[in-house]
Amino acid sequence: MNKIKFYIILLFIGFGIQQSYGQTYKFKTSGFSVLQKNERGKWGNWSDLNLVNILVSLDTNKSRFVIYSEVIQLFEIVEYQPVSENETDLVYSFTCKDNNGEDCTLSIITRKKQDNRKQLYINYDNRIIVYNIFNI
Repeated sequence: MNKIKFYIILLFIGFGIQQSYGQTYKFKTSGFSVLQKNERGKWGNWSDLNLVNILVSLDTNKSRFVIYSEVIQLFEIVEYQPVSENETDLVYSFTCKDNNGEDCTLSIITRKKQDNRKQLYINYDNRIIVYNIFNI
C-alpha cells in the first residue's frame, strides 16, 4: 500500500513539473502599422498607425502565437531564437510558420529607453507588421 501511495505522489509531482515549464502570455494591442516592399523590391514607408484592440497570446505549451484579429492569425513556433539585448532593446525572437504555411519571424521587442514599451514584429520576406502591445 505504501508503494502505491509513493507512486501516486510521484505521478502528481511529475505532472506538476511538466506544467510548470510552459506558460501562456497574454497581450493587448493598441495599434498596428505595416511596411511593404514595392515592385522594385525596395522597402516603402510605414503605413499610418491604426488603433486596434486585439488579444495576442503566446502559448509556450503549444509553441504558438495566436492573434485574435477579425481573421485569426495562428503562428506555429518552429524555433526559439536566442535572446538579444543591447542598450536600447530587449528582443525575444521566434522562427514561425503562419496558418498559410509561410515562413516568418516574430519578435517581441521591449524598448528600454521608451518606458519599456513593447512591440510585436511579424517579419515576412516582403512585408513587416508591427503591433504595439502591453501585458494583461
